Amino acid sequence: MTLIRPTRRDILKLAAIAPGFALPAMARAELGAPDASNPAHFRFSLGDARMTVLSDGFFTQPVSGLAVNAEPDEIAALLTRNYLSKESNYAHTNHLLIELGEAKVLVDVGSGSRFFNTAGRLLANLDSAGINPDDITHVFITHAHPDHIWGIRDDFDEAIFPDAEYIMGEVEHGYWMQDGLANSVAPQDQQFVVGAVNSINVEGVEWTLVQDGAEIAPGITVMNSFGHTAGHMSLRVESGGKQLLALGDSITQTWMHFAHPDWFNEIDALPDQTVASRKATLDMAATDGIALIGYHFPFPGVGHVARENESYRFVPALWQFPG
Repeated sequence: MTLIRPTRRDILKLAAIAPGFALPAMARAELGAPDASNPAHFRFSLGDARMTVLSDGFFTQPVSGLAVNAEPDEIAALLTRNYLSKESNYAHTNHLLIELGEAKVLVDVGSGSRFFNTAGRLLANLDSAGINPDDITHVFITHAHPDHIWGIRDDFDEAIFPDAEYIMGEVEHGYWMQDGLANSVAPQDQQFVVGAVNSINVEGVEWTLVQDGAEIAPGITVMNSFGHTAGHMSLRVESGGKQLLALGDSITQTWMHFAHPDWFNEIDALPDQTVASRKATLDMAATDGIALIGYHFPFPGVGHVARENESYRFVPALWQFPG
């Protein structure tokens, strides 16, 4: 038998026509849901900090609310390239619990039973991870949207972590608690204002209001990331020379907002500030090698930022098993 060895020219020709053999544009590499539950927590370390990502569940929203300043054809092309639905956006909800020194800091409290019926699983997943809610010392709220704060109270309207210190940005708190806000927003947004106010006013909570750079506990500080809401804040953890940012919703979509940081969503309250905060965060993380966790990134949502031409790319962190 004659062995055929293609030349480099032959290989280049073959590569040029290869896209013609690709799967049709409508094909999607979407995995179906399991019959039983998947693990809903993920543990890793950052220096001396023990980190646990806990899911509150998921929800879906129409793609029409994403990248409202982009051309529809560009959006469709990006979604197709990444095997994503062009109709619905499937959003995970990833909470970070930081154990560093004496502090056990939980970032956001989920939506409880007051938003989507596919969310509100935080307490159950804390239990499955073997974490006693009474041990949580601090709760930091990135912003007061339903999926981040509506789970703050139990069925008796009392705080779910009564012994924790509750922390929120001063600007964020001031925005939601201003007089007459519910009457000044669009009718479809009034429920979000009422829900935020009720959550902030939960029985048993006295808020610690913070500004950019404030230290929650040794090695754990907050930073402004205004735009998604008027006073949205992110959280920075530093230990052993390593850093991680808990983004909240300052970056919500791992494909769109890394490749196109200037695209913003319908729900972003201040689009220009949203874009400015996102670009600053991506630049800082790429330059300094800072890890990220995105609240709505694919679970567990932890990774890094790589520069790619004039934009960025999300690099999921490599999982490591115990030695």
